[in-house]
Amino acid sequence: MQCGEAAQNDALKVHLFSMSLSGSAFTWFTTLPANSILLWANLEKQFHQFFYSGVYEMKLIDLTNLRQRNDELVAAFIQRFRDVKNRCYSLVLFDQQLAEVAFQVLLSHIKEKYASQEFDSISQMAHGMTGEIKSYEQKRSNFQKKVNFADYSDSSDSDDDQMVGSAE
Repeated sequence: MQCGEAAQNDALKVHLFSMSLSGSAFTWFTTLPANSILLWANLEKQFHQFFYSGVYEMKLIDLTNLRQRNDELVAAFIQRFRDVKNRCYSLVLFDQQLAEVAFQVLLSHIKEKYASQEFDSISQMAHGMTGEIKSYEQKRSNFQKKVNFADYSDSSDSDDDQMVGSAE
């Protein structure tokens, strides 16, 4: 196949373009739904919308300002961390450095539990903390709020009984 023929084949251009990507562009491309882009014009439009639409480029400070929420699973936090990292287009960190940044912004009780471990990547950290996810969900499902109800009536002439709830 000659270049002239390839230039006329949208599916081939999309395929070849995807193989030329790296870093945040590759990450963006892999998050697109399967078979969602079949025409070169669509790929071009979406690429420009994502990378050149004035989207604020995030910096290292945005990563270090992230915090795991009290009700957030480790896996969900790591995904949120990765999403912010993918918008740090010019940030260059080794995998281990990125894992250290992510570790520092986890909830304190999780950091204490895993303080003796070193993680070479965020993926290794996520994999190593799968037990943390399960134990968190188990604690969460075991939590039940006790609510006691009592009849309440005042000296008014109303025939309606009222219920008062008290939670512990």
